[in-house]
Amino acid sequence: MPIEIFAVIGMTVSFVFTCGAALAIRRAKKQIGEMSEALEDVKKGNGNRRILADPHELAAPIAYGINDIILSYEDKLSAYRRMEETNRQLMTSLSHDVRTPLTTLIGYLDAVRKGIVSGKERDDYLKVACRKSYELKEYIDVLFDWFKLGSNEYTMNITDVDLTELTRKILICWIPVLEDAQIDFVIDIPEQPFLVKADPDGYMRILNNLMQNVISHSHGDKIEIALSEQGGKIEILLSDNGVGMDQEDLKHIFERLYKCDKGRSEKGSGLGLSIVHQLVAKLNGTVTVESVPGEGTVFILRFPLTE
Repeated sequence: MPIEIFAVIGMTVSFVFTCGAALAIRRAKKQIGEMSEALEDVKKGNGNRRILADPHELAAPIAYGINDIILSYEDKLSAYRRMEETNRQLMTSLSHDVRTPLTTLIGYLDAVRKGIVSGKERDDYLKVACRKSYELKEYIDVLFDWFKLGSNEYTMNITDVDLTELTRKILICWIPVLEDAQIDFVIDIPEQPFLVKADPDGYMRILNNLMQNVISHSHGDKIEIALSEQGGKIEILLSDNGVGMDQEDLKHIFERLYKCDKGRSEKGSGLGLSIVHQLVAKLNGTVTVESVPGEGTVFILRFPLTE
């Protein structure tokens, strides 16, 4: 084959490669420009911006990486906005739920201090002031737990616990409260021990929050608490004969700041059941709720027994 032909072939191949490289470079430059525009757009707040690229293109891995970063950024921004809205609602609730009992407390104590009331009326005023003080403490305790759980600062001392004995001790403290609220109660706790790995303080907060929820919101006059073993787990049932909740409310009952439109008063922070849900999960348990409007509600706690 003549040398001239080899030269022509070589020049042709070189031209093709040169043209291909030039096209690839132009395409890469165009994509880099698109990436710069996209990043500038994201910087201005458009989290829906994406960069398109075919998998075989030179800049495709970079484009896909930027898209992943934008998506992650948008997810974090959405979470931040939700948290910001939650905090706004919490501050609104805080200003009302703390100010109201505090104002009442100050008013009753001032009346006693100034001698405006005396005798039995004075004693009644002091009882009201004492009750309002406990309500404030309970509210502050709930807020404290919620903030600690949100910041992952809630530490637990997990140990072997006899849940029957611990439950019995917790409920004894609630008997005067139930009697004062004129709520009948049935407590069915077996004598045999049920050992679980749990944090006693965490479990106490769970049960206390559920009890407070029933007393404050069920509008019932009877509550039943029963413990039993079910398939290698201890099951705690807490039921009432109150107004109940509809299915739409049940879907959101463990969400932060959620308050049912029906069947629940506006009293409370809306954090108690959310704290219950988070603490139960930390103890490797489950909590579910069943309810029938007009008939009542039952909360079901389950924890694995120690083998």
